[in-house]
Amino acid sequence: MSEKKKRETFSSGFAVFFATLGSAVGLGNIWKVPYLTGAKGGGAFLLIYVLCVALVGIPIMVCEFYIGRKSRKNAVGAFEELKAAKGWKSIGFIGVVSAFLIMFFYSCVAGWVYSYVFKAIKGDFVGVTSATSSAKFASTLVGPMPPLIWQFIVLIVVSIILIAGVKNGIERITKTLMPVLFILILICDITALTLPGASQGLKFLFHVDFSQINGSVILTALGLSFFKLSLGMGIMITYGSYFTQNNNMIATSVRVALSDSLVSILAGIAIFPAVFSFGMKPSEGAGLLFKTIPLVFSKMPFGNILLVAFFLLTAIAATTAMISNVQVPVAYFTEEKGMGKKTAVLLTTGIMMSIGILATLSADSSSVLGNIHILGQKGFFESFDYLSSNILLPVGGLLTAIFIGYFVKREDFKLELSNQGTLNNASIINVLYVFIKFITPILLIIVFLNSIGIIKL
Repeated sequence: MSEKKKRETFSSGFAVFFATLGSAVGLGNIWKVPYLTGAKGGGAFLLIYVLCVALVGIPIMVCEFYIGRKSRKNAVGAFEELKAAKGWKSIGFIGVVSAFLIMFFYSCVAGWVYSYVFKAIKGDFVGVTSATSSAKFASTLVGPMPPLIWQFIVLIVVSIILIAGVKNGIERITKTLMPVLFILILICDITALTLPGASQGLKFLFHVDFSQINGSVILTALGLSFFKLSLGMGIMITYGSYFTQNNNMIATSVRVALSDSLVSILAGIAIFPAVFSFGMKPSEGAGLLFKTIPLVFSKMPFGNILLVAFFLLTAIAATTAMISNVQVPVAYFTEEKGMGKKTAVLLTTGIMMSIGILATLSADSSSVLGNIHILGQKGFFESFDYLSSNILLPVGGLLTAIFIGYFVKREDFKLELSNQGTLNNASIINVLYVFIKFITPILLIIVFLNSIGIIKL
């Protein structure tokens, strides 16, 4: 029996949606989108981000789904299976490297979330004020041992789930708990909207000041759209390889992108009214979530119980996103290097822990490595984020679009996306193909040239 036939798959289209959504929805929605929106000008940044998702994110996601399901291979082996020239494997290697870089800092932030579950259970946020909330977050970062221990715990949890497999691990976790997180965010929104000054937060989030839009905003929004949709890092190729043969890949990509964007906006609605109500600044940075959410729940009946539930579900969302990141190098090691699954998982998470220590110890200027800079004024934490989100992911996406648009037969692409002609979606595929071949690559090239200083937006 061939490797393709032996390969695990998700059990249904429903499971596919929640698994891919679980990859996209995570700390990025609840932590990263709000803090970057706050730092980059509010509604103007949010508008550019949504446009990047629509014009670049969805077309690239469809391409990655195609590569994964067509090949039934990992991010590197997929291109060999599709009989592409050897150079195209670089897309897969970019994905593997990006997955490592992201996990170096993402596992650190997930550790903060895990620690907040423990703090909430202890009742540390009962009677919290804006000053004590900020102090709690500051103590979470500095360490040095507590944040390292929580990062280690995070990676152990991810390892256990991945060793359990696709259906028993990834699928079961995501399709059960994602809807619960969504409901809890809605509860946060309702409470936040009742706070004094909530309208200022909504104005900041949704009012578009076009003077705030510049090259840095566009580049950050583009990188965020790739980061949020798990693009350019091999995840959607890997997950696509587990898709059922009758899955509508275009519909799945649109649903995931819309749902993911909705969760990000709802997270902003929960956070920014609290920012203005409690006299904080939108540009608080990476600690925005951790400083504001305890304050929101402090205004609710049974607030501490709900706060425990919120951070517990946020930890689960972070875990599902990390699972998809770690699965990329794990699939590479098992399929290309012949390792056993357990060995591949332990090797991958071991590397992530060893180098991720640098991110954890540099997350704040007062941390042990907080004053060491490797990319201009960026420390290890910021550098891992910048290299992955703003450089490698867009480059991987650009190469993916070029590969599909110019090196894959159009008829083969159309046949796979129509599920061998069983879906009546020819006109949608034709429009999508124009974006993949012309519009998306041009946008990516312009933004990338701006990022390296060749052109100025």
